[in-house]
Amino acid sequence: MDCKKQYKVIGLMSGTSLDGVDIAYINFYFDKFWCYKLEVCQTIPYNNQWKNELKYLHLKSKDIIKKMNLIYGEFLAGLVEEFIKKNNLKVDLICSHGHTVLHQPDKGISVQIGDGKKIRNRLKIDVVSDFRKMDIQLGGQGAPLVPVGDELLFKKYDYCLNLGGFSNFSYSKNSKRLAHDICPVNIALNHFASELGRNYDKNGELSKSGFLNKQLLSNLNRLEYYKKKPPKSLAKEWLESNFIPEVNNINDTIENKLHTIVEHIAIQIGNCITKGSCLVTGGGAFNDFLIQRMKAHSNAKYILGNKKLIEFKEALIFGLLGVLKLENQINCFASVTGAKRDSIVGDHFM
Repeated sequence: MDCKKQYKVIGLMSGTSLDGVDIAYINFYFDKFWCYKLEVCQTIPYNNQWKNELKYLHLKSKDIIKKMNLIYGEFLAGLVEEFIKKNNLKVDLICSHGHTVLHQPDKGISVQIGDGKKIRNRLKIDVVSDFRKMDIQLGGQGAPLVPVGDELLFKKYDYCLNLGGFSNFSYSKNSKRLAHDICPVNIALNHFASELGRNYDKNGELSKSGFLNKQLLSNLNRLEYYKKKPPKSLAKEWLESNFIPEVNNINDTIENKLHTIVEHIAIQIGNCITKGSCLVTGGGAFNDFLIQRMKAHSNAKYILGNKKLIEFKEALIFGLLGVLKLENQINCFASVTGAKRDSIVGDHFM
C-alpha cells in the first residue's frame, strides 16, 4: 500500500453520556498493518451550562442547532488549541466526531455539531469531521463506525465491546465485520443516578444496594428494539420515548430501578456475546457491579483494556478513521451499517 508511514493525530470525541470532551493525541504508523501509540490523553468535563445546552439541544429548532454547530466548533477549537500548547505537540491532523444531537437514520437524519471548518480556520491544521453523513446518504445507519478500528487495531479479540452512553459490539464472521448497538448503558444509569443527586453511579454502588424488580426487568427486555435484526442503532430520542417511560411507569426506589437496569444490560449483552474473548472499553468498564453481572450472564472472557484505552478508545478510532480518509481507504463497512456499499466517510477541511 502506498501510504504515508506516520501521522500524529488528535482524536476528539463527545459521547451521549455528556461526561465531557475526550482529546487523545495518537501516533499512527503503518508497518504491514496499522499500529498506534496512545500518547497524551485528557477528558475535559463540561460545565453546567454546556451540559444543559447539549442535553436539550435536540428539542430546539433547526436554526438554533445550526448556530450551535458553529459555536461548539469554536469551543472545540479552543480546547484543542490549549491542549496542543500545554503539551507542546506537533499535529498533522485533527479528527473530530463532534457531539451527536439527532440520530434518526430511518428518516435519513444524523446530526453531529462541531463545525470542522471553524476548527481548521482557527488552528491551521487539517481537520476531518462529520463522519456519519455519507453512510446515512447511502441508506446506512451511520453507526456504529468504531468497528473499522476494531478490525484494523484489535482483531486478536473475538469481540470488542464498548460500554458508553449505549453499548455496542463488533466481531468478524465469514470475513465480514458485523456490529450493532445493544442497549443503553451510562446514559440510562446516569439519568436515574441524577435523581439521587449523583452525576453517575460510581463503581455501581447504588445499583448494587438495590433489589431486582422482576416486572420492570420483563418490561425492559420486551422492548421492540431487541427483536429487530441488525443493522440497527440506538439514540437519545429512543431512550426518551421508549426506555425511560418504561422505568418511570414502575413505582419503586431509584436503587431498585438502577439494580434492575444493570441486570437488563447484562442480559442483553449476554444475549449477544456468549463465549470467546471480548475486549471491554468505555466508561461502563469502571462499573464493577455491571461487569460482575455481565460475567454472570455469559461464558465470554471479558478483558478490560488499560485505563487509557478504556477511556479513549473511541477518540483513538475516530483518529484512525480520519487517517484512512486521507489515505483514501475504506473507513465505513456496509456490513455493519446496512448501507448500499462500503465507503470513505468524513469531510476533509484543509
